[in-house]
Amino acid sequence: MRPKHLVDAVLFDTFGTVVDWRTGISQAVAEFSGAVDPNEFALAWRGRYQPSMAPVRSGEREFVDLDLLHRENLDATAAELGLPLDTADPSDVDWLNRAWHRLPPWPDSVPGLTELKRHFIIGPLSNGHTALLTNMAKHAGLPWDVIIGSDITRAYKPDPNAYLRTAELLRLPPERVMLCAAHNTDLEAAQQAGLRTAFIPRPTEYGPSQRKDLHATGPWDVIAQDIVDLSVQLPQHVPG
Repeated sequence: MRPKHLVDAVLFDTFGTVVDWRTGISQAVAEFSGAVDPNEFALAWRGRYQPSMAPVRSGEREFVDLDLLHRENLDATAAELGLPLDTADPSDVDWLNRAWHRLPPWPDSVPGLTELKRHFIIGPLSNGHTALLTNMAKHAGLPWDVIIGSDITRAYKPDPNAYLRTAELLRLPPERVMLCAAHNTDLEAAQQAGLRTAFIPRPTEYGPSQRKDLHATGPWDVIAQDIVDLSVQLPQHVPG
């Protein structure tokens, strides 16, 4: 029987696409200490995210999860910007590091995901590990059907294995899986791995000075305004 929909599963980049990390991290930093500008610190901490995963992708470093990478990046950012970690209670520092587990959703995320869930398997396709993504879902009310963390695939995007192993675990061919992301480079890697793609813009992810990913730059299968719009558009797309 011909498939009813373009794909069976719609998976999501999570940091920045589904949740607003900048606001969440800034708030956590502000609660932790008044010694630094919380928004500047959040951006600097996030700025170490991709470089910290590069040795894992290249094979120079064995796989370690984001809690460890985030903590290493937190220590480096604190040293750079003058956030006093040494004098803080270790449990408070751990609470700050785990702020990535407690990020707020964008306003359209929960209603859009809830509607998509009526037609498709939905879940994250993220560099976050399973516990982090589970805690995030509980905190933000994200109605995932399934959570497959990077600790299961043992790969960080844009490594092709991050996309292909997720599809394999769902027992789906890559072309029956869609990645939705606010980042064109993520979609490019997913498309090269054989997945379908959907772009939604998050023009304030990095704040008012954001200059990248303001619009789609590739031939993605669907371009939507947000996740609610995606939930309207996608059921109307049928296999060619």
